[in-house]
Amino acid sequence: MSLPKPVMRGLLAKRLRFHLPIAFTLAITAAIAFKYTVTEPRKKAYADFYKQYDAVKEFNAMREAGIFESVRPSGE
Repeated sequence: MSLPKPVMRGLLAKRLRFHLPIAFTLAITAAIAFKYTVTEPRKKAYADFYKQYDAVKEFNAMREAGIFESVRPSGE
């Protein structure tokens, strides 16, 4: 009683025919999930932040705090 020989001819093509569509489906699903769970909320958070952000007001606050070496606070 001997074991039957394994079928090696066409094994790679057979395995790829099965695994390749699964891999592509999982990759696309992961990309879509990442887009809608990470990037879209992040873009919305940036948009909300910059709707009310005033760069000049922020600059003046940093200038008064003495952060910049090239710009003196208005009190000096």
